[in-house]
Amino acid sequence: MTSVDHTIGALGKLTGVNIETIRYYERIGLLPGAARNSGNYRIYDDRHVRRLTFIRKARDLGFPIETVRRMLALSDQPDRPCGEVDALVVEQMHEVERKIADLERLRAELDRLAHQCRGGLVSDCRIIEALSP
Repeated sequence: MTSVDHTIGALGKLTGVNIETIRYYERIGLLPGAARNSGNYRIYDDRHVRRLTFIRKARDLGFPIETVRRMLALSDQPDRPCGEVDALVVEQMHEVERKIADLERLRAELDRLAHQCRGGLVSDCRIIEALSP
């Protein structure tokens, strides 16, 4: 398979990642630095495309950067058992469930507030009253 060189703009379009985010990922070491061409432009290859796509998908699933970093380190060791990756996914699933529970409580509170409205003037508004100290 032949490697294709990409500019940072092309890399961003291929992966759906903003150019500033790509630079940030390079700065923090999630994405290896790119080679430079004779015009001193960053040049990315297919390895960068695969790695950045992995990072974007993991971030889309809500994984924190440090967890993505750990998953990348594990992916660089293909002969290891995948139990640690499974554990990271289960941990993230529990975090999502916690957030869903928080959002459900938030929705219930907003619903309660919305049903306190009697119409009329803001000076008599039960919602403003409930939110005020």
